[in-house]
Amino acid sequence: MLQFLMDALLRAVDLSLIALALSCVYSLIRFPNVALVQYATSGALIAVGLQAAGLPLAFAIIVACALVGLLALAMSVLIFEKLLTISPAIAMIGSLALSMIFTAAFLVTVGPRPQRFDLPIAPPLRWGGVSLTQVQMLSVGLTVLAIAAFALVLFRTGLGRCMRATATNRVLAEATGIPTRRVTNAVIVISGVMAALGGIAIALKGETSSQLGMDMLLPIFAAAILGGLGNALGAVLGAIIIALAETFVTNTNFGLLAGQDFYFLPASFASVASFGLLVLILLVRPAGILVSEVKRV
Repeated sequence: MLQFLMDALLRAVDLSLIALALSCVYSLIRFPNVALVQYATSGALIAVGLQAAGLPLAFAIIVACALVGLLALAMSVLIFEKLLTISPAIAMIGSLALSMIFTAAFLVTVGPRPQRFDLPIAPPLRWGGVSLTQVQMLSVGLTVLAIAAFALVLFRTGLGRCMRATATNRVLAEATGIPTRRVTNAVIVISGVMAALGGIAIALKGETSSQLGMDMLLPIFAAAILGGLGNALGAVLGAIIIALAETFVTNTNFGLLAGQDFYFLPASFASVASFGLLVLILLVRPAGILVSEVKRV
């Protein structure tokens, strides 16, 4: 049971930061930016490349996150602002096209082979039947700290109050003197940093590749929608629920139902579980488990 919960936690770590970034941007710009999953891939690949070039791991992570944050802002100013003047649907289609371009660029520059951080090999730590490596602990710690820092900014700073006011009513926020454009740009940079850190957290636990973004796209959207699209911290709850569903399906012995001693479903069934759960919950709560931040604040 403890190992099951640990596996679910590690999967939730894979999803939560990127889903949070997606939902955070949606609360202000009002379209789901598919390219965010490629920002995660960019962060992981840049950090791996910087470490391979000789930078210390911590510095490589910081530089990679900063570069991806600036990349997210550049893409917003150069592409998405113009597409949003047409319609949010066109902007979403444009983000999907941009995501495909990113994937092609990754294949050309780094190739299809998996990339890894150069990390020391250490035996896993074991207690109470649970096995956990040091890099897994580092990945979980980074994710928890990032979520806590975001929550602190959102609820305890002037920027956070401006973010919530802009998400609630942009026109009224502008009328009260809030610089909504600067607030939106700040959120876009933060979302890029969070997505990059999410990709790095995944790479720390194993490896990354040019296909990471496309592999993560569907579960990330499921987590964000399940938590209430537009509610950034709700996306974290959605990620935990999706992770529990996926872990249950792939780690449970269904031998009794199949008339065998052992019968485990293949890993490809994880997405079936997550989307099945998503459909069931949305039938009861169409807006997601938590009310959207856009409507709630």
